[in-house]
Amino acid sequence: MSIQGRLDQMGVTLPSAPAPAANYVPFVRVGDTLYVSGQISIDENGDLITGKLGDDMDVEAGAAAAKRCALGLLAQVRAACGGDLDNLVRVVKLTGFVNSTGDFTQQPQVVNGASDFLVEALGDAGRHSRSAVSAAALPLGVAVEIEGIFQLR
Repeated sequence: MSIQGRLDQMGVTLPSAPAPAANYVPFVRVGDTLYVSGQISIDENGDLITGKLGDDMDVEAGAAAAKRCALGLLAQVRAACGGDLDNLVRVVKLTGFVNSTGDFTQQPQVVNGASDFLVEALGDAGRHSRSAVSAAALPLGVAVEIEGIFQLR
């Protein structure tokens, strides 16, 4: 089954690939490697998902925000592939940044929202290496930002 077919079966609609908010590009392809700039947590209506884990947001809400970042990453991959997600070979690495208090230690559980979604959507091609780190603040007060490295055909 195609990746798009799998997403359709899951009832998942990817957002449009967001344009960069400053002086950078949304992705860079070098050979078969695609580097996707950090995607911030934005809900299905285009509103920012803001909050600080350990303060006004719980792990479940943070994981949902991380899943939204993964949707943004796949939207950028789709754009880089000219609209054909089947040119995606695998997810190589994610780096997740979690807006959290100094004593919050569940960053991995938050970023699992993205990792679990990618494995569900892509199977073994969604398995990846990963970092999940705390940030004292993120752009626009968002809860999560995730960047990714992907292998393309």
